[in-house]
Amino acid sequence: MQASELNYFKEILESRKEQIEKNIKSGNNELNELNSLDLNDEGDYASANNNSMIESAIVEQQNRELVEIDRALAKIASGEYGICEMCEDPIGFQRLKVKPHAIYCIDCREIIEKSK
Repeated sequence: MQASELNYFKEILESRKEQIEKNIKSGNNELNELNSLDLNDEGDYASANNNSMIESAIVEQQNRELVEIDRALAKIASGEYGICEMCEDPIGFQRLKVKPHAIYCIDCREIIEKSK
């Protein structure tokens, strides 16, 4: 992969990382607010509990994506970015454009999804 392509993906990954960190901080603040509410009505409690569960799931998913992004940035630094972890072939440019933190080529990703 050329240096210009690596820089392109590095910028995308760093931008996404920054956005996710903001989202996580906002989500955690919202969870803290929901937990500090003084709820007397069962309906209010159920609604706040539901919102809390949804917000927790979003934060958890974004934490997983953040780990994947950090991993991809480390691969850029080490020169291993864009190589499938299963077959060790290059991951297609178009796939990386869609999911810059992808660790598998499209063929290996399909194999993994079918095996689950």
